[in-house]
Amino acid sequence: MVVKCLVVLCAVSALASSVAAREASPILIVKQGAFEAGGSMLREGDKTLSCDHGFVEYQIPAKARGVALFLWHSSSTKVWQTRWDGGEGYQSIFLRRGFPVYLWDGPRVGRGNWGCASYTYKPAVGQDQQNFVAWRLGAKYPDWFPGVQFPTKDPEAWNQAARARYDEFDTVENAQLEADAAAKAIDKIGPTVLVTNSAGGLRALLATLKSDNVKGVVAYEDPGYVFPTDFDAPKGPERFGPVIVSPEDFKKLTKIPIQFVFGDNIDKSPTWSMYAETCRKFVDLVNARGGKAEILFLPSVGLKGNTHIPFADLNNVAVADQLSAFLHRNKLDSGRGR
Repeated sequence: MVVKCLVVLCAVSALASSVAAREASPILIVKQGAFEAGGSMLREGDKTLSCDHGFVEYQIPAKARGVALFLWHSSSTKVWQTRWDGGEGYQSIFLRRGFPVYLWDGPRVGRGNWGCASYTYKPAVGQDQQNFVAWRLGAKYPDWFPGVQFPTKDPEAWNQAARARYDEFDTVENAQLEADAAAKAIDKIGPTVLVTNSAGGLRALLATLKSDNVKGVVAYEDPGYVFPTDFDAPKGPERFGPVIVSPEDFKKLTKIPIQFVFGDNIDKSPTWSMYAETCRKFVDLVNARGGKAEILFLPSVGLKGNTHIPFADLNNVAVADQLSAFLHRNKLDSGRGR
């Protein structure tokens, strides 16, 4: 028994060393850059303003795979770039796995914030505490859920998380605006899987209706969905739809693989329980019409304590492994080996 335990411990130690060595090694980038996509132009006589475009930052690794990942946030680009404790985020993880990675700021958001419409900003005192609950770090600030995958003992981690926000303009009108611009970006990129968080999921579903280059969608904790006119769509918060489209347009969502991912403690949040139930109805409808949609609850595969932003959690490599498995099952990881 002692010998077997030593063998297991050596294997675990070797795996940890391998992971640490991989994370410490340089990432070979053959091309990187940025571009704007979509947008409109306001005109007064011979004066113009170019506005309502999105912004794309990209990196392409050596021996890149044939399908890109388009990372679409609903808080800030930062959540894709780093783990809450400063470890590697999805951007680096998937560059290491050979995928071209594109970071997206939609119109009026982040680096795409030059909008064609005016608005008034009013500081929302208490938003930090609302984020704590909405992101399911705990049921009430500052009481963390037991076992939550967040560095709860590190005040700087919470400070960084609280500051990782942009104004999101959560309306169906803005979701359509983002989807229009994103479709232009995706058509420039080529075959792409949209990887989203929160309200980015609704925007990605809309973008799928506008670009044939969307080859799959993986949506982390999506609150908003698209339904056809010939279905009794469930009601939800107006800012997240549902968006009603023709049966012909809805059929486009049955042509690609779609995965919705939810973290832990859903049952402790009436809001996220409702969104998860709407998700089940959407998935059932897509599949009933010949599609290939699924829901992954991370606890069902042994991943406990994940939050609303699981790809920035302490166990984000294990969460990323689930994404890699989805891409592999659906033949979306062609190209170099892992």
